Amino acid sequence: MLLFWPCSWGLAYAYNDNLSLFLYYLILFFLGSVLMRSAGCIFNDIVDKDFDKKVRRTKKRPIPSGKITVKKALVYVLILCLFAFLILLQFNLLTIFLGMSSMLLAFSYPYMKRITFWPQLFLGITFNWGIIITWTSINNSINPEILILYLSAIFWTLGYDTIYGAQDMTDDEIIGLKSTSIKFKKNIKLFISICYSISIVLLIYLFREFLERPIFTLMFIFFILSLIYQLFLFKKNNTKNYLRIFKFNNYTGLLLFISIFSINL
Repeated sequence: MLLFWPCSWGLAYAYNDNLSLFLYYLILFFLGSVLMRSAGCIFNDIVDKDFDKKVRRTKKRPIPSGKITVKKALVYVLILCLFAFLILLQFNLLTIFLGMSSMLLAFSYPYMKRITFWPQLFLGITFNWGIIITWTSINNSINPEILILYLSAIFWTLGYDTIYGAQDMTDDEIIGLKSTSIKFKKNIKLFISICYSISIVLLIYLFREFLERPIFTLMFIFFILSLIYQLFLFKKNNTKNYLRIFKFNNYTGLLLFISIFSINL
């Protein structure tokens, strides 16, 4: 769902009064998100199998535990990507090109934690690519406004994935993996707050002309409160709560989708 919500934002922002087309595309991008996220997760587990064996939270995953072979897992990845490609072929050439380019991002991400303390930033660039391709699927072009929405989403992901990464900081440091959770571990809550604040400011700038609309403003306030609520729940060294906060971002994504779609009402 965290891969799908950015798609829904871009599609809602691109909405052009053709409800049947909007719903059709929304279903296609939902299916595409499920397929590509599944493929990405499997490939990530293949690449990280030796590391996952050393991390308490991940050592029982199918590949590191030996329940599924790497060869079989790769077959799954290829099948999922094939189905995702068939969905992508339903769109215009620009969208197909951008969708194919996202494959490079998706399959490069697992290696980032080995070379940089900013894999969460790379994940943000990857996870939110759907904003761009949903926009081009309707408009067949890219403009500055959609890039602002994309940038805002990157900071949102940078914040929530830092929360997710905080679960494994101790094990990751021992085995030599890197993350923003480790880089900012002394001020992790402040870093997450800054990421969420930048995301909010960019969205306020982008949607400033709609702030006078009651439905949009109400839902956008709920969106902001959902981010504040996460920060309220976040307590340093309370690793059991981190996954709960991370998952809460599904509600955050839904609230922003409703906010953006309400612009058209």
